[in-house]
Amino acid sequence: MRRIYDEKVEGIAIDEQTRCEHYHSELDIIAIKFKCCDRWFSCFKCHAAIAGHAAAVWPTEEFARQAVLCGSCGHQLTVSEYLHSGSVCTSCGSRFNPGCAAHYHLYFEKAER
Repeated sequence: MRRIYDEKVEGIAIDEQTRCEHYHSELDIIAIKFKCCDRWFSCFKCHAAIAGHAAAVWPTEEFARQAVLCGSCGHQLTVSEYLHSGSVCTSCGSRFNPGCAAHYHLYFEKAER
């Protein structure tokens, strides 16, 4: 598998499409840029294990910032674009894991599922 994105994504045992030790299904192909450190991680568990600080969520007034990376095509989605994407990349059409919605509160302020 060839990595198609330019961003450095951190995580534990990540593959070329951003899947990690914690989330590695076919649909687990996003990475999140964390507000607290402006670094890309595969998931909140990887951030907790590696970053060395507590995570901060993206405030609603910054939902226009690019903070979600599609591990399939490398497109960076804004928070708002991602939350309204229907779990599909707005660039390449790859499907994202809809179960990630259960964790939105760990990344985004007042994000609805």
